[in-house]
Amino acid sequence: MKLLPAIVLAIGIVLAPVIWFALSWFSPQDGGQGASIDSGARIEIELLRQQIEDLQIRTEKVEEELSRLPAGGVAPNVPLVADEDAEQQIWEQTEGADLDYAQVVLIADRLNVNRDLRVTGGRYLTERLGRPRENLSDECQPMTNPDLKERLVTERVGPIRVSMLRPAIESLKVVFENIRKADPDLYRRINTAGALCVRRIRGTQNALSTHSYGLAVDLNIDGQLDNFTDGKTQLGLTIMADFFFDEGWVWGAGFRREDSMHFEISRRQLDAWISEGKL
Repeated sequence: MKLLPAIVLAIGIVLAPVIWFALSWFSPQDGGQGASIDSGARIEIELLRQQIEDLQIRTEKVEEELSRLPAGGVAPNVPLVADEDAEQQIWEQTEGADLDYAQVVLIADRLNVNRDLRVTGGRYLTERLGRPRENLSDECQPMTNPDLKERLVTERVGPIRVSMLRPAIESLKVVFENIRKADPDLYRRINTAGALCVRRIRGTQNALSTHSYGLAVDLNIDGQLDNFTDGKTQLGLTIMADFFFDEGWVWGAGFRREDSMHFEISRRQLDAWISEGKL
């Protein structure tokens, strides 16, 4: 009977690819159903993916222990299942229990998370809006362009306080209000690592980021900064990404150098604000 946990886990690892394929097949591929529905599905998908990954790791440990067993039976004092408390914790996720929004998960289909939205880029921003200031350094400096400075505001938006251009502030209010209505627990745990920062991109002579225009914001859960370029992110950020997409924001998780804390206005949204006279 001591082999039963190992057999169960072995069956689990055999079924894991099937579960993974099913999740990929049924995952929503477009935004047609709206962020509130997509985010609920994403929670289930990400938790199942995490459970599969943990199951694979535990099964590998069991297989290693089994390889040490003599041919005739179970060796004495060899535990077949390691970390039983952790295993029980994974499978006892009950409906309505608090989610760990700060837990780190893999970013599914990372390079396609922004679908048809395009980044603005410093060069395009300069063509459309001019430069936020002429002299740049590696440190954040005040915005001096009079047209942009006139539209710059600093205020509390939902759970955070930021300095951004007025249209971005108003759009961010919509995003946060939609998150608050759909998931108040997640809303309360949103934190920021900054928005406006007029400086050149480090390592360049004069290149500008979207932060220099007050059109980008870095967010995290509970003040825990996400690791840069590791292809993973906090569960809460994957949920929030759907709401930002609906308002025309690009998620940095889709950048080639992944930066999943980063959200910025897309080129399409920028052009719309310019045509409406908001910028």
